[in-house]
Amino acid sequence: MNPQVFREYDIRGVVGRDLDDDFVERLSRAMGVYWSEKGVKRVSIGMDARLSSPGFRDILKKGITKSGIDVYDLGMVPTPVMYFSLFRLDLDGGIQVTGSHNPADNNGFKIALGKSTIYGDEIRAIGDIMEQGRCIDGSASAIDYDIMSEYIDDILMRIHECPRRLSVIIDPGNGVGGPAAMAVLGALGMDVHGICLEPDGNFPNHHPDPTTKEGLAMLREEVARRGADLGIGLDGDADRIGVIDARGNTVYGDIITAILACDILKDRPGEKIIGEVKCSKVFFDEVEKAGGIAIMGKVGHSPMKARLLQEKAALAGEMSGHIFFNDRWYGFDDAVYSTARLIEVLSAKENPQAVFDSMPRVKNTPEIRIDCPDEIKFQVTDEFKVQAKGLYEDIVDIDGVRFTKEEAWGLVRPSNTQPVIVLRFEARNTDALEAIELDTRCRIDEIIKKLT
Repeated sequence: MNPQVFREYDIRGVVGRDLDDDFVERLSRAMGVYWSEKGVKRVSIGMDARLSSPGFRDILKKGITKSGIDVYDLGMVPTPVMYFSLFRLDLDGGIQVTGSHNPADNNGFKIALGKSTIYGDEIRAIGDIMEQGRCIDGSASAIDYDIMSEYIDDILMRIHECPRRLSVIIDPGNGVGGPAAMAVLGALGMDVHGICLEPDGNFPNHHPDPTTKEGLAMLREEVARRGADLGIGLDGDADRIGVIDARGNTVYGDIITAILACDILKDRPGEKIIGEVKCSKVFFDEVEKAGGIAIMGKVGHSPMKARLLQEKAALAGEMSGHIFFNDRWYGFDDAVYSTARLIEVLSAKENPQAVFDSMPRVKNTPEIRIDCPDEIKFQVTDEFKVQAKGLYEDIVDIDGVRFTKEEAWGLVRPSNTQPVIVLRFEARNTDALEAIELDTRCRIDEIIKKLT
């Protein structure tokens, strides 16, 4: 068993190399032990469109029921729908079979206990149970439960009137979010069109990641072709959102969150709004300007959810497009609900594009991923931190290293989901951006070479 599959936020690996039927069978029995020891009686299972997901789902269902825990099988649904089921059906936990935005040969498992996803030591505890070969015997049932219509109705019930009919393009990247997003926007009265709508685990059109240039290229072209007001990109399991505005600009999750935060703060001044270390300085500045309290936290959907509840914040968001509403929603990350809330904001404006145009313009990069073996990526970051403390101002090391040089900033952090080092940079002008990026890349390359 490869211990690297037990990551910070979930269990994830390459199918056939890290994850196979035997692994999943042992995981199912370990989940029975883990949940049973915490008093869990009823859970849900959902899955994405990956080719291995139905088989893995079936194995999980069999092993969990053999452990004495009842299972509600939701079928092929977005990850947020599994989260929704925890509240709607008042369940004790859940598991989603999903590789999220990772390559087609990957898969994984996002796990909930109570109403929240587990992470960190709790993920590793499941790995320990598997290593020990522990299991518990019992008898329980599994039922198929179609919850999608309840999910869509619940979203629509929470969205205010949308006075203007906007032209919107949806691109779920052949993931599982297309049907729900199309249904919600159609019911809100939008002129909605979709591309790459059919769930297909081969991802034949492009990689389902709305934070990359490649992942948004088709959406950008379609927005331009139709003269649409905006395009919405979803990742493979529809818990992350990316936007293309009417001018063809990419709007990342941090700026989307800033726009949503400013709308909330009109009625709820003084609320806490949480970002993370990859977020633009614009995010933090705009939240404070709108009368909110901006908080910088760690990257990751599970720690962000936990921080949202800990701080009793109204909203949290990541640059990667995970957005968490504790305002008219349940606190979990949901790209379909975030889409509806963004449409609510934009449709209330005479000129929707002006909402995006009002955000201060800076020069920044998307997430830059540098290949780095899992075994050394944390050491690489630690070595860079030592260098950074002697070179830069305002070092923030709550999650990797965020550093400032005059009016530019950079970030170096190890990914918790992939064998890469993640970089991001922002500056007032192109020259400053290129300079800080080049210098950092060179330093990271040198450290990786030294350690490999």
